[in-house]
Amino acid sequence: MDVILAALAIQVLAGIVALAFSKWPRVATIAGAGGAVLGCLMALPPAIRVLSSGTPESLNLPWDAAHGAFRCEVDPLSAFFLLPVLGLSALAAVYGSDYLLAYRRQKSLGSPWFFFNVFVAAMAFVVLARTTLLFLIAWEVMSVAAFCLVTFEHEKAEVRQAGWIYLIAAHLGVVFLFLAFVLLSRNAGSVEFESFRAMSSLSATASSIIFVLALVGFGAKAGFVPFHVWLPEAHPAAPSHVSALMSGVMIKMGIYGILRVLTFLGQPAAWWGLMLAGLGMATSLVGIALALQQRDVKRVLAYSSIENVGLIGLALGTWLWALASGRPTIAVLAITAALLHIWNHALMKGLMFFAAGSVLHGTGTKDMEKLGGLMQRMPWTASAMIVGAVAIAALPPMNGFVSKWLLYLSLMNSGFETPGIYSLTPLFAVGFLALVGALAAIGFVRLTGIALLGSPRSEFAEHAHESSPWVLGPMLVLVTLSLIVAVIPQRSVAFMGTAVRQLNGKDLTSAALSMTTPDAPLTTLGTLNGWTLAAIAAVAVMFFAWGKTTRCAEGPTWGCGYLKPTVRMQYTGLSFVEMIAENLLPRFVRPHTAKSLPRGLFPSESAFESECLDPLSKKLYEPLFDTLGNWFSRLRILQQGKVHVYLVYIVLMVVLTLAWVSVRTWWL
Repeated sequence: MDVILAALAIQVLAGIVALAFSKWPRVATIAGAGGAVLGCLMALPPAIRVLSSGTPESLNLPWDAAHGAFRCEVDPLSAFFLLPVLGLSALAAVYGSDYLLAYRRQKSLGSPWFFFNVFVAAMAFVVLARTTLLFLIAWEVMSVAAFCLVTFEHEKAEVRQAGWIYLIAAHLGVVFLFLAFVLLSRNAGSVEFESFRAMSSLSATASSIIFVLALVGFGAKAGFVPFHVWLPEAHPAAPSHVSALMSGVMIKMGIYGILRVLTFLGQPAAWWGLMLAGLGMATSLVGIALALQQRDVKRVLAYSSIENVGLIGLALGTWLWALASGRPTIAVLAITAALLHIWNHALMKGLMFFAAGSVLHGTGTKDMEKLGGLMQRMPWTASAMIVGAVAIAALPPMNGFVSKWLLYLSLMNSGFETPGIYSLTPLFAVGFLALVGALAAIGFVRLTGIALLGSPRSEFAEHAHESSPWVLGPMLVLVTLSLIVAVIPQRSVAFMGTAVRQLNGKDLTSAALSMTTPDAPLTTLGTLNGWTLAAIAAVAVMFFAWGKTTRCAEGPTWGCGYLKPTVRMQYTGLSFVEMIAENLLPRFVRPHTAKSLPRGLFPSESAFESECLDPLSKKLYEPLFDTLGNWFSRLRILQQGKVHVYLVYIVLMVVLTLAWVSVRTWWL
């Protein structure tokens, strides 16, 4: 535990040094990135030790009575979330060390490295804190540091707007978290998490209220619908290595918070699981439906993160329902699927955002309709993006398919074990999961096909260049880790076994361990994935060798009768999914189009425009906040700018407060 805290202190100190050397970009980068990597690598071994052994490590220091002790602890659940935080942060620091240098002539690099290191340390403290005050402080520091990173290019109006949307969403969520922790502290008589776990008198009503408050508060950070609107704004605005961290690990802090609060509430109610599963299904559908229609590559990935958070929510809901219904096998399958997908998503989405950042770095644009032909010009980046796309679409033989396959198993077993007509509910979820998977596959075929294949659609893509090894190296590490999880998933499940047992209870140990035996289906699945990957590699080597030894005639491709085809005759991103968007997606998430058709024998002009708007943002939040803004603007009359008027306000509030205290004392 001491090593982890020392590592976090090194990170923060390195950020301060980077801030002090802001006038020297390279020195600030070396200090900031080097301190981040060193701190993460120092903290990884203790976290691995706790997760593998299951033995918690803690630190208790005396504090004042009102706030409890200064208590930090690494238990298996904390270690499970600490690994992706530290691992992906170290890779993001290496990636960012080259990525941010492109801005060295326009911006100071000291402050972004300071906030990056504080951001990483705050996320680590979120999972280590064991008192309410420490947790909320770490949560707030994490949110503010992320805001400062999102607004790195604050001279752009859209970046400033994205930052404010994120900050408002984060602090609205904190209100619900504060209420949840107040109720927990009041019932436990203490602000320490240990007292929360020892509560025995918490009623079913109080538990349900706390669960709902935690679901809303932490769900806003995780990106559950309808609290997701900040993700597609903040992720494209932030630097790519920050986007990778926010999507790969920061939104998982919301999942961690939900799981941590659930450990305080005892036996869950069945409707908790149904509610969370329903919320997860709605989130995944809205996320992937809106991802299908975006032009901005990073915006596609942001909505994909919403979809994957929904899948994790569906798995957690199935787990809660199974625990409440006394079905231990289903509970183990569901929570294992959720936890494995948390790790997988950190690997896959980190890889995809790194690849998107490399594309932006090499072309100067992230507009899909201005890309194309990048497979020839950026082969390493394009190859990494294709691997990440296969994984994030949950297609075999990659790691995303493994965790989704476990979710399929948990849902199908739920349907088989549920009596009567109620068995149709989980089986319906299986069909729904297949639909979301198909849409995800189409969406990432669209992304890679439009961006990487075909002819360059603009000068940006025509003059694209490959990124440096400092950018490509972290992508290669994530590709390797994704392949390892795909080939030996039983090892990953066995490694997280202590976290599974902590969440399910010690009585389910045998059921959890049965999944990791040599005869378990995971071993067979890993073997199939390994042989499939080997076959793909062999075919690729054969084609490469054949291309080196065979002469091919060169000439123009058939232009469908056109004498002079142009790049505008290629599929656009919207035309690729037009049939699905118009006929399969719900009406409220379809793209809005405006047409001006040609008229007459000799038409002079025509026009076609389309835009994909987030329905909740445009039809709910924006009108709501406009109305609230108009209401509160009427209170400006109170702001007179005169000192004596403000003194009257103060005196009036003091009188009213004293009157309230007197009346309350008399009444009691």
